[in-house]
Amino acid sequence: MTSSVALYEALTTATDDRTRARVIAEAFERLEERYPHLPDMVTQGHLRETELRLQKEIELVRAETVQMRGEIVQMRGDIRETELRLQKEIEQVRGEIVRSKVDLLKWLIPLMFAQVAAIAALVKLL
Repeated sequence: MTSSVALYEALTTATDDRTRARVIAEAFERLEERYPHLPDMVTQGHLRETELRLQKEIELVRAETVQMRGEIVQMRGDIRETELRLQKEIEQVRGEIVRSKVDLLKWLIPLMFAQVAAIAALVKLL
């Protein structure tokens, strides 16, 4: 309180505006020396502004997260469709392989009997 009273007395006893300005400037200088971190102090307004910015960023991140979840669900659906299509194609190829085996056996067995008959006929001729 003594510094406030001293400032008041210095201002009231000052003879002109120039002297009063010097007294005020010296008071600010002493204030800055005593509280060097004063310019870095945060006010309620600063805190509220920061809080609002953070809330806005959080909402943006949430919206992006929801969008990404939707994209992930879409990708999972696409992957499932691809898996089902590939399984269907694999089953078709397996069916074709079985049919090819059957067709091959249809030709091989009669050819084997014909070969045996031909060899038997040749042996009989000798």
